[in-house]
Amino acid sequence: MVVRSLYRVIYGDTDQMGFVYYANYYRLFEMGRNEYLRERGLTYREIEEKGLRLPVTESKCKYRSPAYYDDLLTVETRITKARGARIRFFYEIKNEEGKLLASGETEHANVDESGKVCRLEPELIEILAPEG
Repeated sequence: MVVRSLYRVIYGDTDQMGFVYYANYYRLFEMGRNEYLRERGLTYREIEEKGLRLPVTESKCKYRSPAYYDDLLTVETRITKARGARIRFFYEIKNEEGKLLASGETEHANVDESGKVCRLEPELIEILAPEG
């Protein structure tokens, strides 16, 4: 399942060269991740109410072409792995013309409130399992 989220670039997202600042792509990944979970019927708040956390343990982003102020971006998000104690998300950010601007991944560990890594609950795996 791919979830598409729209985002209009604000001036504060850009750097001195007029490009979206590189670290802001990770904010877009987070937005996409939140919307993905919401689309699957789950929110971070609900995960945290169960006493669980999903900290990022690995991340990467490949920048292909810059985004600019006022661009309307589409963040496409999907899960590529949800098993054991790990969840891996994959993202693509495209402009209005459909041009791929950036792609990336984040991996998250499932940890309890004390920070101890624990297996994903079967119901969570069922909700988050990659499709197809």
